[in-house]
Amino acid sequence: MTFSPELFATTAVRGGLAPDPATGAVLTPIYQSTTYHQEAVGVHKGFTYSRAANPTVSALEAALGALEDTPPAVCFSTGMAAISTLFLAILKSGDHVVVSDVVYGGTVRLFQQVLANFGVEASFVDTSNPSAVAQAIQPGTKLVFIETPANPTLKLTDIAAIAKIAHAAGVKLAVDNTFLTPVLQRPLELGADITLLSTTKYIEGHNSTVGGSIATRDEALLERLRIVRKTLGCIQSPQEAWLTLRGLKTLPLRLQQHCANAQKVAEWLEQHPKVARVYYPGLASFPQFALAEKQQSLPGGMLAFELKGGADAGIQLMNTVSLCLLAENLGAVETLITHPVSMTHGDVPREIRERTGISDGLVRLSVGLENPADIIADLESALAGIAVTGETQEVEACLAK
Repeated sequence: MTFSPELFATTAVRGGLAPDPATGAVLTPIYQSTTYHQEAVGVHKGFTYSRAANPTVSALEAALGALEDTPPAVCFSTGMAAISTLFLAILKSGDHVVVSDVVYGGTVRLFQQVLANFGVEASFVDTSNPSAVAQAIQPGTKLVFIETPANPTLKLTDIAAIAKIAHAAGVKLAVDNTFLTPVLQRPLELGADITLLSTTKYIEGHNSTVGGSIATRDEALLERLRIVRKTLGCIQSPQEAWLTLRGLKTLPLRLQQHCANAQKVAEWLEQHPKVARVYYPGLASFPQFALAEKQQSLPGGMLAFELKGGADAGIQLMNTVSLCLLAENLGAVETLITHPVSMTHGDVPREIRERTGISDGLVRLSVGLENPADIIADLESALAGIAVTGETQEVEACLAK
């Protein structure tokens, strides 16, 4: 892509925001209030009850809208609250959705254990194959929902190609852009109708909040989302909105360093004799390297890999590292290592995991902002204690060089 994170630096710091009109405070205050005084019946300053809207949350929504180049976004208590509200706002009994086959486990759980009970059908499709998407669309299809890069295998979907297919069938396209954010990937410019973020991840970036957001240029859909959010009661809290606003200001800088560190770690892992394969869009060996260069400005801070020793070796690695923290989140300043099969994707049926490449030994790494040499040293120390059957002598010889 022709854009770069630097282009968004000013917008991330100042976009959609202004000093507080009441006090001149540069930072948006935390309006920790349930209710608001109304001057007369039907006369108020835009806020009546914080389940519907809150000034701190509205400031975050304006800031995210500026970053997405949309009207103010709609913010939620969690990323899953955002996804759930999107589906409940658009779908009804008898409707059908096409979903990426590799997608966050909570999204799979939502369809299979909740929405299916209300007569909503989902087809999990290899959305990296546009023809498969075209074949999966039915007369009752109302939405195509893709996640790119996919969690946890980093598989990519060509957003522009899928947008053309969806729109030709009169269907909206929504993109979960959590892994890259609008700083590194611009789904709406590529033809998507809706972009969704778990702001828990890179947007806030410091492991201190949970939240989600939806952005679109469809004003009627925005109004519908706000009505459903008010009804469900899943608005973002003012305290967490304030922390997310603070994190947003450094997003472009953080992403540049996340990407630089991840590139170094991925290149090192790819050369390690105990590593079977590395999944990272910044590697020339990545199957969709050309697509990554076309629709992303940088490869991102997420990678995944498998060891030659399989599941046992992967689990041993995750139980041995010390700097890399075994945890379920991603996109934070700390490097986090995750075992998708037992953690983030534990609810995904085994047959789906096996079909989509989420193997028992897959390791997901969210590369943080520590010195990359320290991240590599931690991985190297943990790998040194792992014996790979039939290859131990060869590995030891390579490591000794």
